Amino acid sequence: MSISHLKISGIRNLQAVEFPPASRINIISGQNGSGKTSVLEAIHFLSSTRSFRTSELRHVLTQGQEAALVFSRVLAPGSTQPSPLGVERRLNGDVRVRFDGRSLDAAELASLLPVQVLYSGTFELLDGSPSIRRQFVDWGGFHADTQFIQLWRGFRRALKQRNSLLKYGKIDRFQMQVWDREFVAYGTQLTAHRRAYIDALVPQFERILKVLLGDVSIELKFYPGWDSKRSLDEVLLDQFEREAAQGFTLTGPQRADLRFRWDGVNAAERLSRGQKKLVVSALRLAQGQLYRLQSQRPCIYLIDDLPSELDEPHVRLFCQFLEQSHDQCFITCVDPDTLTEFWSPDTDLALFHLDAGHLTCRQR
Repeated sequence: MSISHLKISGIRNLQAVEFPPASRINIISGQNGSGKTSVLEAIHFLSSTRSFRTSELRHVLTQGQEAALVFSRVLAPGSTQPSPLGVERRLNGDVRVRFDGRSLDAAELASLLPVQVLYSGTFELLDGSPSIRRQFVDWGGFHADTQFIQLWRGFRRALKQRNSLLKYGKIDRFQMQVWDREFVAYGTQLTAHRRAYIDALVPQFERILKVLLGDVSIELKFYPGWDSKRSLDEVLLDQFEREAAQGFTLTGPQRADLRFRWDGVNAAERLSRGQKKLVVSALRLAQGQLYRLQSQRPCIYLIDDLPSELDEPHVRLFCQFLEQSHDQCFITCVDPDTLTEFWSPDTDLALFHLDAGHLTCRQR
């Protein structure tokens, strides 16, 4: 999918922004506070009904507004005519998603418009909580296999029920056995899908990282959430007394993580901020390229302040990867001259400028 028309209303300081993006590279320039990141935020909202910067809708809304609305026309691969897609979310909790005349749920929307985001918070993939890295893995698993979402939902249901029994202390052993079986069955399958996805991702990541970061070799390993030398049901049996005392499930796929090592040391502790940006960039580029290989469909890249903390050669390399990917990209920067020279003349490129929430088109 690519976006051929975009209209944004009710989001932060954007003043009813409406424009036709280029099919490939869109560079959005402007001073800090002009609303550049808010445009990326709106596109992410279009793909997921939520922001990548906050979980609170009230922080996303324009002051005094009750709803955020993003309307677009999206062009499916192989299609010659774009279809309408609109997402509205209101302060009262109502969410409406309409595509080509029909309603979509959250999973259908995410599948329709896959988006990769690179912004300052993406550094948390390296040094943030394990839940952020699980989200990264599960994005890939969801898009790689149609069974993944059912396994994920089944596991979350079993985990919730099991934690409920542990929390309130009145444990019915028969009920616990029932939910243990569900927990193990879904958890084992979910972990197999996660592991298979990381096995497929690692070669893509290593190839891109070698180009971007040269001789810095990062080892990427998947940790399932328990000692994989033992079966999950054995671990649950051994942990039961501790779990009953603490009131929640201590081990399992809900504790899964990705681990990054550089010469055997936690990579986040050794990498500079610029190096971290390149490692995270390699991860996101690898995930996007693997998605294309597995689905034969493009994704959309949202890249906030690309030149920040990268020197000119690394910005050039990054842009070359984006150009070779043939995916649609929205890239923000303060000075467009830092990016315009990196694209071939036949690349579909559009330049936009934001000033106090107002967007205008610029000549290449």
